[in-house]
Amino acid sequence: MSDIIKFQGHAYVLATSPRVAMRTLTLKDGDTFAVFDRYGDMGSVGGGEQGTYHRGTRMLSHHEFHLGQQRPLLLSSTVQEHNAFVAVDLTNPDIPMGGNRIIPRGTIHVFRSQYLWHGALYCRTRVFNYGDSALDLDLTYLFDADFADVFEVRGMRRKERGRQGGEVTDSVVVMSYDGLDGIGRHTWIGFSEPPAELTGNHARFSPRLEPLRPFELYHTASFEGARPPSAETFARSREKLVNKLSTRRCRIRTSNQQFNHWIDRSTADLRMLETQTPDGPYPYAGVPWFSTVFGRDGIITALQYLWLDPSMARGVLSTLAANQARHQNPVQDAEPGKILHEWRQGEMANLGEVPYGSYYGSADSTPLFIMLGAAYWRRTGDRSVLDGLWSNIECALEWIDRYGDCDGDGFVEYQRKGPQGLANQGWKDSEDSVMHSDGRLAHGPIALVEVQAYVYAAKQGAAEIADGLGMRARARLLRAEAATLRTAFEKAFWLEDKGTYALALDGDKVPCTVESSNPGHALFCGIVRADRARRVADSLMGPDMFSGWGVRTLAEGERRYNPMSYHDGSVWPHDNSIIAAGLARYGMADRARKVLDGMFEAAMSVDLNRLPELFCGFPRQAGQGPTLYPVACIPQAWSAGSPFLLLQAVLGLEVIADPPTLVFHHPSLPESLDRVEISGLMIGNSMTDVILDRHPHSVGVNVQRRRGDVQIRLEM
Repeated sequence: MSDIIKFQGHAYVLATSPRVAMRTLTLKDGDTFAVFDRYGDMGSVGGGEQGTYHRGTRMLSHHEFHLGQQRPLLLSSTVQEHNAFVAVDLTNPDIPMGGNRIIPRGTIHVFRSQYLWHGALYCRTRVFNYGDSALDLDLTYLFDADFADVFEVRGMRRKERGRQGGEVTDSVVVMSYDGLDGIGRHTWIGFSEPPAELTGNHARFSPRLEPLRPFELYHTASFEGARPPSAETFARSREKLVNKLSTRRCRIRTSNQQFNHWIDRSTADLRMLETQTPDGPYPYAGVPWFSTVFGRDGIITALQYLWLDPSMARGVLSTLAANQARHQNPVQDAEPGKILHEWRQGEMANLGEVPYGSYYGSADSTPLFIMLGAAYWRRTGDRSVLDGLWSNIECALEWIDRYGDCDGDGFVEYQRKGPQGLANQGWKDSEDSVMHSDGRLAHGPIALVEVQAYVYAAKQGAAEIADGLGMRARARLLRAEAATLRTAFEKAFWLEDKGTYALALDGDKVPCTVESSNPGHALFCGIVRADRARRVADSLMGPDMFSGWGVRTLAEGERRYNPMSYHDGSVWPHDNSIIAAGLARYGMADRARKVLDGMFEAAMSVDLNRLPELFCGFPRQAGQGPTLYPVACIPQAWSAGSPFLLLQAVLGLEVIADPPTLVFHHPSLPESLDRVEISGLMIGNSMTDVILDRHPHSVGVNVQRRRGDVQIRLEM
C-alpha cells in the first residue's frame, strides 16, 4: 500500500488525471462494468480507471479501434437511454494513400455499438464507404489485459503479483492470469471472421469497402468462457438486455420534460446498478470504485426508492441478513449482529491484502438495516419476510446495545479494531471528516450525531414490527429505550449557540462543535425536538451551508472547510435528499422544495442529467454549472435514488400497506413542476394512478385509476 493511501484512507482514490477532463461512458451488467472514453475505446488516453472489470479485476485494460494507422475522428457518442449500450459515430481523418492520393476526411462512416451481457463485452463495428470508388483499408483493434485488482487501479501498490500468459489461435486470443489467490482469470477475444493478422495484442482486418455497402464486424471479449460472436448472437442478447433494463415499474411523468429526463436517467441507472445476488436483487453502490455490495449505500438507496417499488428493499434486506456477522473478527471489524459494510471479490480481498472481502467497519449499517426493515413493513405489510428477518433484527439490536455502545453511555460509538480498517465509520468515512472547531481531528471512540438518530429510528421501527408480530411487551421496551436515547441525545449533542447539533462526541465525550450536514439526518429520523427543528433548518439552509446547488457537508468558515474535499465542504445528492425529507417531516416543505430545485438544476448542468456521487461546494455562480469533483463515481446508486426521495418529500407522500392507503401530507410542488403523474403504483394487490396539479396556494390530487380497495387521503 502506498504512503498516500495509508494517509488518506479507504475513501481516497489516487487521481493522476481528472475524470472530468475527458468525458467517460459507463456500462454495467451483473458483476461486470466498463468505463470507455468518448471514442468507445479504453485505456488509450485519459483516466487510468478505463477498462472492463469483472468481479473486482480489470479484465480488459486496453481496447482501441484504428482506421488505417490512425484513430478516427469523433462525431458523437452516448449511452443509450436505458443504459443498454454505448453508441459511437466516427469518421476518417485525411488518410494518405501514397503519391498524391488521399482519402478525404468524412468519406467513411464508422458506427460502433458495445454492451455488456452475462460476463462478456459484445462489440459491433459497422463501416460504410460514402465515396464513389472501392477502398482497401485496414481496420485494427488493439487490446490488452493487465488483470489489475480494482484497488491497484485506485492507487494501491502490491509487493507481488501473479503470472500472466496467453495464446493465439486462428480467430481467438486468450489472455490469462494465475492469481496469487489460486484463481485463474481469463479474457477470451473472438471475432466473427478470421483477421488478416492476429497477435496477442492486436487484430487487423483488410476488407474491400465497396461504395454505399456496409461492412460489419462482430467481436466479443468474454470473461467466463468463449462465446461465438455473430450478428445473431449480438442482436439477440442485446434485445434481452434492452428489455431487462427498460422494464418499468411505477412510472413518473411531469409537466417538465427536463425533469422527466432526470427521472428517466435515474431510473435507468438504478436498473443498471441493481445486481442479482444469491439472496435477491441489490443495487451496487457505484461505478467504477464501488461496483459491489455496500450495506449503507444499498439500504439508503432502497429507502429512497421504496415508495415506488419495495422489491429492491426486499433484496437488500435478504442479502444483508444472509451476511450478518456471526463472530468477532478484529481485522474485518466484525462483531455478532453487525451488518455488512462491503464485500469484494478481487484477488487482493481474497488474499487479505485489503480487509474488504467481507468487511463490517460501519457504525450505521446496523441501525439502518432495522430502519429499512420497519419501512418495508409499513410499505408492504409483508409478514412472511419480516417473520424471517426478526431474528436478524434482534441480533442487530443486540449489537447496538452490547458492541455498538462500547462504553455503556447509551450512545453507539465506533473505533476500528484492525490497522487496515476505516478510521471513520459513518457515511463520511474519509480520515479527516470528523473534527473539532479548531481543526483537530477527533479521536475515538466517536459517537456520530446521525448514528444516534438512526438508532432512535431503528428502535421505534423495531417496535412497530414487534407490535405487528404480536410481541407487545418487546415493543413497549423498545419504545422506552428510544425515548431514553432521545432525552440523552438532546442533552449531549445540542449546541445552543449554533442552533444545531454537534457533528459528534469524541472519545472524551467532548462535542465536535462544527456546523455540518449530519443533523439533517436527525431531522429525517424524527429524533429532533419540535421546538429545535426550525433552528436546525436555519443552519442547514443558511449561506454558509447551502451553496445554491445543495447543502454542503461542512459549513463555509469552519477550519477544515474545503469545497474540493471529499467530505469537508462538498455537496452530496443523497445527503441532500435525506435532508429534504427531514425538512418535510417537520413541516418545512418550502425548504425541501429549495433543495429539490438545487439538485434538479445541478442535474440539468451535468452530462446525461446524471447526478454524480458528489460535486464541489463552491458557491453557485450565475450562468455556471456546479464544479465537478475529479474522481466522483458516475453513476452512483444513492445519487440515482435521490430524485425519488426528493419528490416524495415535497409531495408529502406516504404509502401504507394496512389498509392500502396513499397519503399526501401537505403536498407542494416547486415552480418548475405544474403537474406530476404517478401511474402503476402498487400497494399490495391494489394499484392506482394519480395526478397532482399545482395551484397558486395548494396542490390538487386527482385519482385517474384505482384497482382494488386502495384509499387516497389528502391532508392539508
